[in-house]
Amino acid sequence: MPKEINYDEAKVPEYELPDALVCQDGAKVTTPGEWNSQRRPEILALFNEHVYGYYPDEQAPVTAEIVEENRNALNGLATRRQIKIWFRENKSGPCVDLLLHFPNAPKSTFPAFLGYNFKGNHSVNADPAILINPLKEHEERGVASRRWPLEMIIERGYASATACYFDIDPDVNDLTDGVHALYYKPRQNHPAPNGWGSISAWAWGLSRMLDYLETVDEIDAARVAVHGHSRLGKTALWAAARDERFAIAISNDSGCGGAALSRRCFGETLAVINNAFPHWFCNNFKKYNDNEAALPIDQHELISLIAPRPVYVASATEDLWADPLGEFLSAVHAESVYALFDKAGLQTQQQPEPGISIGDSVGYHLRVGKHDVIKEDWEHFLNFADRHLRV
Repeated sequence: MPKEINYDEAKVPEYELPDALVCQDGAKVTTPGEWNSQRRPEILALFNEHVYGYYPDEQAPVTAEIVEENRNALNGLATRRQIKIWFRENKSGPCVDLLLHFPNAPKSTFPAFLGYNFKGNHSVNADPAILINPLKEHEERGVASRRWPLEMIIERGYASATACYFDIDPDVNDLTDGVHALYYKPRQNHPAPNGWGSISAWAWGLSRMLDYLETVDEIDAARVAVHGHSRLGKTALWAAARDERFAIAISNDSGCGGAALSRRCFGETLAVINNAFPHWFCNNFKKYNDNEAALPIDQHELISLIAPRPVYVASATEDLWADPLGEFLSAVHAESVYALFDKAGLQTQQQPEPGISIGDSVGYHLRVGKHDVIKEDWEHFLNFADRHLRV
C-alpha cells in the first residue's frame, strides 16, 4: 500500500539528484556536442525503459481529411477548420478529430499552440458548429471554455490546435482500445514491461498531429508550442523530449511524473500514481513505488531533454498534490544543461511570489489558486511564446 501522503516540507526525505551532465560511465559532459551525442540519448533511453515506455519509432502514415471549415469563426477573428486524422492509409482503425483555429490576419503563416483537451473539442468553445466527440457527448458545449481563451490566443497572433486525448487512448486501464493495438503482434493485448503506456501514446499522438500541421499552409510548423495541464502536462513534456520538432513545451500543474521531482515524495508519489493510474506509465515504473531513490533519473532530466528549446513550468499555490516546489526545483536543476547551450534558465533558487513569471529559456510562475489552467496562466504562456516564437 502507498505510504501516507506527505504535505510537510519537514518530512521530505534527504535526497540526491542524478547529475544530468554525468554519464553512466562517470564521464562529465562539457559541450553541446557531448550532450547531443552521448548524454541526451542515454537519459532518453532511461526514461523510455523505466518511466514512460518505448513507443514505435517507425513513421506512422498520417491520412487527413478536412470535414468542415468556416472562415468567419469567433466573430470573424479566425478561420475554424475541423480535420479527421487516421494513422493508416486506408482510413481504418483509430482516428483523431483535430480542431484548428488560425487568425484571419494579413500574414502567411502563424505560430501555434497544440494541446489536448479533456472533454471533447465541443467543450473548448460554445460554437454550435464544433463537432461533438462521441466519446464525450455527455459534456456540454463550452463547458471548458475558460481553459481555452481562443479569442485571446487568436488576437495575440497564434493558431490553436486541439483534440480530445480520448481519441488517441481512452483514459482507462485497458491498452487495447486506442492506438496501442495498431502495433500489437498477433494475440498481444498489452505492451511489454518497458512498452508505452497511455502517456507515451498521447505523446505519440501529438507528434502525429504535428505531422499533419507540417502540411498546413497557414501554420508555421517550426514554431509550434506543445502544452498541457495535469496529466496532459506530463504528456506535453514527454512529447517535447521525444520530438525535437516542438519549438516550446509548456507544462501546467503536471506534478508527479511530470515536472515535479520524484525523490521529494511530497504530495502525489510514484506509488500513489501507479496504483491509481496503472496504465499511464510503463510497468517497469512500478518497481520504484516507495523506492524513488533507486530511479536512475529524475524529472529535472526530463526538462533537460528539451534543451536548448524553451520550456515553461507553471504551478498553483493550492495544488499541493502536484508539489509546486518540486516543479520549481526541477526547472532549477535543468539549468546546467541549458547553460551548455549558453541559454539562461530561472537564474534563481528562490521560488517566486505568486503571479510573477520568471526565467528566460526556462520559465516558471506560481499562480494563486487550485489545480486548474485559467486566463492568468495563458497570459504568462503567451508572453513566454512572444519572447521565443516571434520572428
